[in-house]
Amino acid sequence: MTLGDLLDSHAVRTPDAPALMCGERTMSFAELASSTDRLAAWLLGEGLKPGDRFAVQWPNGFEVVQLYFAAAKAGLIAVPINLRLKPSEIAWVIENSGATLGFAHAALSEAMIATGVRVLSALPDLTAVAPLEHSLGSADMPGVIMYTSGSTGRPKGAVITQRALLATGELCAQIVDSYGSDIKARGLLMTPLMHSSGMFVLLASMQRGEPCVLLPTFDPAAVLDAVERHRCTTTLSLPAMMQFVLEEQAKKPRDASSLRVIFAGGDSVPVALQERTRQLMGVTMAEGLAQTETGPTICNPRVNPKLGSLGIANPGVELRIVDVMTQQEVPHGEPGELLVRSPAVCSEYWRNPEATVEALRDGWFHTGDLVSRDADGYYWFRGRLKEIIIRGGSNISPQEVEEALYTHPAVLEAGVIGKPHEVWGEVVLAVVALREGMSANELELREHARKTLADYKVPEHIHFMATLPKGVTGKVHRKALREALGAAG
Repeated sequence: MTLGDLLDSHAVRTPDAPALMCGERTMSFAELASSTDRLAAWLLGEGLKPGDRFAVQWPNGFEVVQLYFAAAKAGLIAVPINLRLKPSEIAWVIENSGATLGFAHAALSEAMIATGVRVLSALPDLTAVAPLEHSLGSADMPGVIMYTSGSTGRPKGAVITQRALLATGELCAQIVDSYGSDIKARGLLMTPLMHSSGMFVLLASMQRGEPCVLLPTFDPAAVLDAVERHRCTTTLSLPAMMQFVLEEQAKKPRDASSLRVIFAGGDSVPVALQERTRQLMGVTMAEGLAQTETGPTICNPRVNPKLGSLGIANPGVELRIVDVMTQQEVPHGEPGELLVRSPAVCSEYWRNPEATVEALRDGWFHTGDLVSRDADGYYWFRGRLKEIIIRGGSNISPQEVEEALYTHPAVLEAGVIGKPHEVWGEVVLAVVALREGMSANELELREHARKTLADYKVPEHIHFMATLPKGVTGKVHRKALREALGAAG
């Protein structure tokens, strides 16, 4: 079974029921199924074969959903590209994935066109296209390759099969059900469908056969207006997003009484933010843990939640906490690396066997997150084994930022770490040592980095030191750097 089969089953049972809502437009399950049959046939008619990849860089809208489901029916692999990536980053994803066709919104298409692939800025006219009669997809075929920043180097492409996508949908639907299965859910999608967080909301709605309300871009006022207008019952937000939504609600209150839960993750969710959400919107914010590679793994339950914790293991998800050195399970209360095993876990990293072997060992995915578990089975976040910086739910590789700084002729050494921030969770802090006899100021280096990095990856703070602390191999020692900056205030 594939996503395409799931959609077709809803189209048979409830053909006229709304599947998607965006602005003034509504698309029924029958319309979505029919359009994806034709789009799948068109893609194959353009010379793509099962297993081929096509890239998608598009704001939330019907087009993205149609492309994902058409890929499932045609046996193709969709490659979502973060909307904020710069040309060099887009070129890497296109090259690594081997995508031979691209779909990019007109406002975003220039960078993808520059890679040499054929790019469409609108879906083709499908009225004269005969629909695909038989699906060419299968459960074990890759459905999407989602690129996520690793602890070193370039982003890695997590290969998520159709089976894993369906398992993610089932998992998300069960979590939604736990907050009131007797109520018809209407999910609000305010995070990008180019990101796994957006996929979680879409897949939950599709699994349940219930409508999903799409916001093209994040806007706090639009979020609250959509909740009030469409009577949305669930949504998923990053902590930084909720800060802005709450500010808007405080200025101009909307009727949010339809909401029964706001799921939150992508970074630690402050208890103060959860309490303020309840005060201003009258709704529970449920913190949880998820990764692109694993799907949702942990969530605070409706009954007996523990504020400040990540919650308990989700249904069907197996978790272990192991000592990093011995790989033996640690006692309750002791921190260790979180390992995950579930049907939603990715199958590999695309064209990266070394990273695959490192992350997937004996059937367990090594998350790089340090957690502890209390006697009641609740998990608590304790830090990151990897040195990834998570700014507003987006992963940033320190090495990628350092490499951008190193291209400036005055930079001798660069070290990048995360700095705590009350809104974004973390922001990028760079420490630079300049070459003797050369000069550069903070503004100059930031603008230099902006030429090749997405804006959210550009250092918000740059400090200068005569020399940077190094480990035994001569590499800049980020932990020592963090300690040195802490000691210096």
